[in-house]
Amino acid sequence: MCLAVPGKVVSIDHRADPLTGLIDFGGVRKQACLEYLPDVRVGEYVIVHVGFALQRLDEESARASLDLFGQLGLLEEEFGDAWEQAARQESGSETR
Repeated sequence: MCLAVPGKVVSIDHRADPLTGLIDFGGVRKQACLEYLPDVRVGEYVIVHVGFALQRLDEESARASLDLFGQLGLLEEEFGDAWEQAARQESGSETR
């Protein structure tokens, strides 16, 4: 399954063509194309589908969606092992 997942814009590369940015999906960070939202700003939430930010989303809705996706196991399906690893690091339960 391919989800449209909410994430927070962490940085924007205005020199990139196409315009891209680093998006944080609750601990997993990935690059996404921002061409559909050229005036998006760092700190805003966007919905990303197959690597493209498609629309803005308010923080409350983004967090609620991420929580629900996590409960349903959809984030692991979408992000794989990277999601699990980031969650362990965030909670401090990763063994070294």
